Amino acid sequence: MILTVTLNTALDITYRVPALTPHASHRVSEVRERPGGKGLNVARVLSALGHESVVTGFAGGPTGAVLRDLLAPLAPRDALVPVAGTTRRTIAVVDDASGDTTQLNEPGPIVTPEEWATFLTSYDSLLRGAGAVALCGSLPPGIHVGAYAELIRRARGAGVPVLLDTSGEPLRRGIAARPDLVKPNADELAQLTGSREPLRATRDARRRGAHTVVASLGPDGLLAATADGVWQATPPAPVKGNPTGAGDSAVAGLLSGLVEQLPWPDLLARAVALSAATVLAPAAGEFDAAAYEDLLPLIAVTELAAAA
Repeated sequence: MILTVTLNTALDITYRVPALTPHASHRVSEVRERPGGKGLNVARVLSALGHESVVTGFAGGPTGAVLRDLLAPLAPRDALVPVAGTTRRTIAVVDDASGDTTQLNEPGPIVTPEEWATFLTSYDSLLRGAGAVALCGSLPPGIHVGAYAELIRRARGAGVPVLLDTSGEPLRRGIAARPDLVKPNADELAQLTGSREPLRATRDARRRGAHTVVASLGPDGLLAATADGVWQATPPAPVKGNPTGAGDSAVAGLLSGLVEQLPWPDLLARAVALSAATVLAPAAGEFDAAAYEDLLPLIAVTELAAAA
């Protein structure tokens, strides 16, 4: 079983409009609602790849009830912890004319110390059956900034490999707790290291504590600094569509590859192909299966150095 943690779950709402124009009214051509938050997206992709997955984190209020209702018929098992506050919504507006997406993210509910303690008890129990764990996304109000570092230490104490996908100070604190893998994007990596040169920044991030750093470079694919070498995996061409959830699908590819013990080139190719196939899908947490199969053999993986 692969456990995904989404402390700040969301009800993802995607609107499609013919063209998005500032200061104008718009007729929405399509609306989709999905259970969201980075870890829930990761779990849904893992399930589609054939891996048993369990989601935990927090859910509350009327929005949280809708999220859990939408999650119920899906493959990931719901182990979310109830809170008194209301789960946030995220709004994605897809502009059909340009292919661009505008994202609006609410902050999330305030989590009390008692609710956090309840979550930790549940988390420790879930770790006992986990083959890997992913810690994903932002922290809701009320959760201390070192929360991911605490969860990493607990996972490592239980002997469970752990992946961290967050940003800002939670990333800085978390990476010092020595996760097995971190997956920042280019902006998050630059904020962490102060460098915009991807290879230098990725190696610097690894020296800060992570065993492996896989940086998301957008249309340029993934750059991985590992104990065994440095690789870059690149799609054959940029794809247009809704990029929401593309990074989460990459995380699912990385996690599934780690559990299956794939060699790094194969693992990175899977992650990039899944990410690109997600851009072509209608909503986060989904990927175009046919496009994924077509793209996978076309991903170029180049070894940049023998060791990081």
